[in-house]
Formats: sequence, C-alpha cells, structure tokens
Amino acid sequence: MSALAQISTIVIDCGDPVRLAEFYSGVTGWEITYSGEEYASLAGGEQPGLAFVRVEGYEAPTWPEGAKHVHLDLTVADLEEAAGRMLALGASRPEFQPGKDQWVVLTDPEGHPFCLVTGA
Repeated sequence: MSALAQISTIVIDCGDPVRLAEFYSGVTGWEITYSGEEYASLAGGEQPGLAFVRVEGYEAPTWPEGAKHVHLDLTVADLEEAAGRMLALGASRPEFQPGKDQWVVLTDPEGHPFCLVTGA
C-alpha cells in the first residue's frame, strides 16, 4: 500500500516556543530554523521536523497522572550519561520511572514527558 501522506513536522503546544526550541536543539543537535514569540522550529536532515507553537494559557501535562497528549522516544547510546546531559540542559527527572532500567522518563522545561531508550 502506498503512503497517502508523510509526517513533515511534529508540532508541540507550549507556553514558550523559543525556550523549547533551544532545549531540543541542545538535545538533538538539530538547527533552529525559525524562532519567534509564537512559533519556533528545528530541522534534523531527512527526519520530520520538530516545532513548538505558543498556546495562550498553556497548562503542562502531568506525569504520571493526568493527560499526556504525546511524548517522544529518543534513542541514546547510554541512558544515564544522556539523562545527565539533558538534565543539565533543563530537563527534569520525575520520581516515577516505570522502565526498570530499560528506559528513562524525563520532562522537558515545560513538563512534556519524553523517554530515553538505547539503540538496538
């Protein structure tokens, strides 16, 4: 079956697009392609882009309870080393960690959860 469409960009609602673009640029090494008060975006080569749009009155998701609209899985070589570097960039490490050393859950500076997993 041929594809009807391809994902070009994953857009994340937030309160501060510039802050999140800078955070995820530091995490992924991707280039910030646009940065403004209402919208910011990153590009990482052939992969779908990542963008952030400001939503008035934005409320962060909660972990582990509450609504989690979407989360990203990021492949890393070493879970703890990558987690430490991302914490230094502004991530937080919630107490609840369901991965049992198989993955690590972090939250970005605005509370969006994301998981670190090791490559196969």
